[in-house]
Amino acid sequence: MDLLRSLPLGLYLEQPLTWLHKLDPRVKFVWLMSFLTSYSFANNYWRVLLVLLLIIITLTARIPWRVWQQQMGWLLILSLMVLAIATMSPDGLGVDYQSRLPASEQILNPPSTAKSSPVVPDSASSNKKYSYVLFHKGPVRVTRRSLDLAISLSSIVFTLIYSTNLYLLTTAPEEITSGMESLMQPLRRFNLPVTELTLTLTLSLRFIPLVLEEVQNLVRSVMTRAINWKKLGLKGAVKVWMTVAERLLENLLLRADQMANAMIVRGFTSPNEHRVQWQDLKLKARDWLAIATLILFWGVRIAIGTEVR
Repeated sequence: MDLLRSLPLGLYLEQPLTWLHKLDPRVKFVWLMSFLTSYSFANNYWRVLLVLLLIIITLTARIPWRVWQQQMGWLLILSLMVLAIATMSPDGLGVDYQSRLPASEQILNPPSTAKSSPVVPDSASSNKKYSYVLFHKGPVRVTRRSLDLAISLSSIVFTLIYSTNLYLLTTAPEEITSGMESLMQPLRRFNLPVTELTLTLTLSLRFIPLVLEEVQNLVRSVMTRAINWKKLGLKGAVKVWMTVAERLLENLLLRADQMANAMIVRGFTSPNEHRVQWQDLKLKARDWLAIATLILFWGVRIAIGTEVR
């Protein structure tokens, strides 16, 4: 069991370097915020289009199939489960809908008036029949509203998780913090500790693999002891896992103390005085192309993606 490989969410892909890796982290962050905000007050056509756009970006970036399978496998299963459950769930409208026209044609066309003024049936209305219930067999009942809610919910879940994961997959932690610090520079006028916040974010991103490593080591230590859980019972099993959790907390505090001591030994007193410049953030031609595409993205969103109420 290797949590660093079996839990791919949030891990950075070092090789191969795709065109997503080469984009400026600030541009990618603005694109991420666009994905996370454009589905608000949007119709389902736009939300499905966001899902297709994310898949197209993944394919054009030529991300390896093994990584793509790890990233998309469980997420697609989760989205399909949400779609199926929400489709068959009640739509929340406790209203019995009936046809707008009466069932009997004699009500519309009585015999007395039928001879004098025959009614010519409308071909358009006779061919197109509106039905609020799309499918109903046994306990399964799919309505237009439940299908609309299912598509909306499943697409939002996919966009929210996968767009964030794709950003973390193609952006190094140092690039994330450098880009965010550059975007947060105007907040210095309000005396906000921008550098301290970005340093805390950097340490947090660096600490995540250490947490996974400690959890992995503790789980392996429990598995190698071949504990008979049936003989322990519920009380004994809870006691064992409480001991493991206590040991995990001690190891994490020890790792944090080691990181703090390493910073102190290197003479780190404040982020402003001991700042490490990871990269020179300059917008290149591909970044300006991504910004122009982003403007087109929001133009299409306003034109066809706005939900009509």
